[in-house]
Amino acid sequence: MLQETVLTNARIVLKDTVIDGHLVLRDGRIAEIGSGSARGEDQGGDLLIPGLVELHTDHIEGHYLPRPKVVWNPYAALQAHDAQIAGSGITTVFDAIRVGTEEGIALNHETAAQLADAIAEAQATGRLRAEHFIHLRCEVSVADAVEGFSQLSGNPRVRLASLMDHAPGQRQFVDIDTYRAYHQKKRGLSDNEFERFMARRRAESDENSARSRKGIADLCREKGIVVASHDDAFESHVEEAVVLGTRIAEFPTTSIAASASRKAGLSVLMGAPNIVRGGSHSGNVAALDLLKAGDLDILSSDYVPFSLLQAAFHLTDTEDADLPAAVRLVATHPAQAAGLDDRGEIAIDKRADLVRVDASMKGRPPIVRSVMREGRRVA
Repeated sequence: MLQETVLTNARIVLKDTVIDGHLVLRDGRIAEIGSGSARGEDQGGDLLIPGLVELHTDHIEGHYLPRPKVVWNPYAALQAHDAQIAGSGITTVFDAIRVGTEEGIALNHETAAQLADAIAEAQATGRLRAEHFIHLRCEVSVADAVEGFSQLSGNPRVRLASLMDHAPGQRQFVDIDTYRAYHQKKRGLSDNEFERFMARRRAESDENSARSRKGIADLCREKGIVVASHDDAFESHVEEAVVLGTRIAEFPTTSIAASASRKAGLSVLMGAPNIVRGGSHSGNVAALDLLKAGDLDILSSDYVPFSLLQAAFHLTDTEDADLPAAVRLVATHPAQAAGLDDRGEIAIDKRADLVRVDASMKGRPPIVRSVMREGRRVA
């Protein structure tokens, strides 16, 4: 039997416009879009937007590793993360899992695999509100990055991999003072210990990065996994990314790299917290400046799930984007970049992934009233 739901008295955000009307959902898909009212579930004049698509969030690691030397039950960690993801209006999420064993980091290949396996099993058994894929964050500077990628990439939920190098003096951490502020206190190192730590990280990068980038990119090509670059700063970084078959440029640190990435056909992704805060916490290029230059395609919540929705409505409050354009940054464009053509906008025959949003109080974060995934309420 057909499962049909009608949502009425809503402001519906389509790809290029907003209409007052109703939606007919049938068997998890959008069957009809109409102007005016209809008999159905009253949305109280609230907005209906497509479910958000999140490509890079590290948020799950905070649940899995809540304290130093504490590894939480992966299913419990995942379910706590999932509840916050869905409650933030995100119906499709790429959970970022670290690849490569780093000094002082508790997540290794074994614990990463346990988390990835939990995601695959929980998705297959219907335990999750949002749909979860896996994004492998490959720290190419460490010696075992390719080995770790090979172990994890067989997981059926892996759809995206990013190639990153956080060694000091380049990309995200050109400024050593920023690197010091980020790492020294966090790791509890004295000045001499920190200098030795930086020297080791630089040496690792020099020895491993180029080989690991190519090795992982080649494996991604074989497996059909989308490749993203990370923290590109110069045109040479972008040229390297293009040679490797990259489709997404994550968090470019300069306007030069962002512009070159877009000219090369890459989708440029920046952090939603960068928009909300008014700039980068690392002192790099501001996402809003890239948006104004026409060099920003996608926003990611990164480390604060709700920031994705918050950033979209912040842009409308400041009149830096109209509502359809803001929604494209957090739903349509990320879905397209990940090859998920069945979602990301409210259109006929797309998935009924929908978020009811109350944005009536300008200058305050929007309120998520309800969330549907494939026509079923999940939050």
